[in-house]
Amino acid sequence: MNRPEPAQAAAPEPANAGAPAEERRRRPRLASAPTPYLRLLTVTQFAFNTGFYAVLPYLATHLGSGLGMAGWLVGLVLGLRTFSQQGLFVVGGALTDRYGPRPVVLAGCALRITGFGWLAFAGSTATVIAAVLLIGFAAALFSPAVESEAAREAVRHERDTGAPRAHVLALFSAAGQAGAFIGPLLGSLLLLLGGGFRAACLAGAVVFVGVLAGHARLMPRADPVRERKREQDRERDRERGADRAQAPGTVTRAAERGRSSWRVVFTNRPFLLLCLAYSGYLVSYNQLYLSLPVEVERATGSGAALGWLFALSSLLVVVAQVPLTRFSAHRIAPRTALVTGLAVVAAGFAAVPLTPAGPGGLLPGAALVVLLTLGQMLLVPAARGLVPDLVEDRQLGLATGALSSVSGIAVLAGSAATGALLDAPAPVRWAVLAAVPLAGAALAFTLPVGRGGKEQGTRAVAG
Repeated sequence: MNRPEPAQAAAPEPANAGAPAEERRRRPRLASAPTPYLRLLTVTQFAFNTGFYAVLPYLATHLGSGLGMAGWLVGLVLGLRTFSQQGLFVVGGALTDRYGPRPVVLAGCALRITGFGWLAFAGSTATVIAAVLLIGFAAALFSPAVESEAAREAVRHERDTGAPRAHVLALFSAAGQAGAFIGPLLGSLLLLLGGGFRAACLAGAVVFVGVLAGHARLMPRADPVRERKREQDRERDRERGADRAQAPGTVTRAAERGRSSWRVVFTNRPFLLLCLAYSGYLVSYNQLYLSLPVEVERATGSGAALGWLFALSSLLVVVAQVPLTRFSAHRIAPRTALVTGLAVVAAGFAAVPLTPAGPGGLLPGAALVVLLTLGQMLLVPAARGLVPDLVEDRQLGLATGALSSVSGIAVLAGSAATGALLDAPAPVRWAVLAAVPLAGAALAFTLPVGRGGKEQGTRAVAG
């Protein structure tokens, strides 16, 4: 799938100063022409979110009005779905490192098809919970596999073409947001046509049947991580010679290779700092589901306008993600983009009590949505692009999953804490919420610069 030979992958990156002027002028254009494998991963992200969001926005209504569940039980089911997905990302990442992305992605698609089909006909509390857990665990399998492959391919594309990896990851993120925008429209259309929730579930299952078929045909069977690692080990042994290969240092290297990947990743201080900084963003983003509805209700007397604000967020990402990332990727380093993005998110919370209510009382909420989304568009590609600089390639799947799992745990704790602020005076509430991403920005500032933009950082050493 247009993968470079190992010798090419190991070749040093040419200095930008020595590149011909014509080649340098053409490099930004190469970023918009990713390899077929990158296109497959990007389309996958779009399809995943289209199928998922054709169902998710209507799940709570179906459980409450359709099945007559009590409010607390509806909340429990939704919480279990979140836990089975975000909380178990690290499992999917570890399985990806162990078996390669292909079997994990195919298994995840199969489980998602089964889960949606089951949910379409589930009528009891037990069967609904089982179907929802299956749907969440399916995402915990295929999402870390696809995201780690996207990060790995973005690094390779950057090495081969000079195009910043953040641009490729921005395309990946924009495709996901486009799916998140189109999915609810598909679900709404099915509901308007009288198909009901069952039709939305079955439509989501059909989308994943297509994804499964596409990956079974197009996804590489070989595990590129193991192939590159074996080639690197052979090259290292050739360089050190037979005598050095038998030296006591070989025992040390063998022992190091035998260490648990989990221990290596979770004792990697720069990576853990990235997880904490990213957690500050996800805790803030979760306020779209917690604090924003309260603000809209306070300002307008109902939550009817909430859907328009969510549509505004998705449209911003679809329209602006790629050009914004193209601008930032060529001018600032990933760490700078991460810090700036978190600061913009903090400004969104600070703007709520300072923005005049305006037409319909929605201007403060709209200001929050716009600034939070702009910050997200800056920091998410940067954070994902930093992961390959902080961990070894063979642990990239585990690290990608761990980034989501650690952040998911922080969201659970942060939601309880920020939920307690809903009764606090507005200035206090928004000031505390603004402090969360600011703390994340302070942590992000201690990270390595990362590769990209005008600043070229070296690969960080895990430890």
